[in-house]
Amino acid sequence: MKDRTSGRGANPLRRKADRTRTRLRLAFAVACLVAVFCGVAAGRASWTGSSRAAESIARHRHEVSAVTVGETFYLAGARPRGAPADVARATWHYPLDRSHTDTVPVPRGTRAGDTVRVWVDDAGHEASAPPGTADVALDAFGVGAGALTGVLLVSGLLVRGGLRLVDARSSRAWETEWESVEPLWSGRLRPGHGAGDG
Repeated sequence: MKDRTSGRGANPLRRKADRTRTRLRLAFAVACLVAVFCGVAAGRASWTGSSRAAESIARHRHEVSAVTVGETFYLAGARPRGAPADVARATWHYPLDRSHTDTVPVPRGTRAGDTVRVWVDDAGHEASAPPGTADVALDAFGVGAGALTGVLLVSGLLVRGGLRLVDARSSRAWETEWESVEPLWSGRLRPGHGAGDG
């Protein structure tokens, strides 16, 4: 009992298991701070990398005027989650001495002969628009949130496992202690002891 009553914050009712539980909860609080730091660091790194990639892509993307040469039709997304779009055949010149014709996304209600804006690569082929600031920010947020969530999940599982282990040990210790105290406390005879035994 001496080790339970001496030292800082002495409490005769505080067991080793109680101190271990407190340490585990403190470790989880520290892990939460680490998770925030990791989330911010990962998000910032993603922002920097994605911004550079977007700038590099933007240097090789050009917006040109194209003239539709066919009727608009509805095209389902190429991928399972691809967004459906209105498309039409259109023609454009890029570089100026080269003519290109391809099926490109167009605004709803576009008719043959209308002028539309098309993004093309350096060779003049139809390409996607360069990522904007919102795309870069969304990616950075996703990476940061993923890192934060990952650290919280792992640390939470470890702390929960540690708490269960402490609870199991504490229960076993309690049962062992109760077996030695209960016969005296309740006045029941221990197995193998007679009425006159002490």
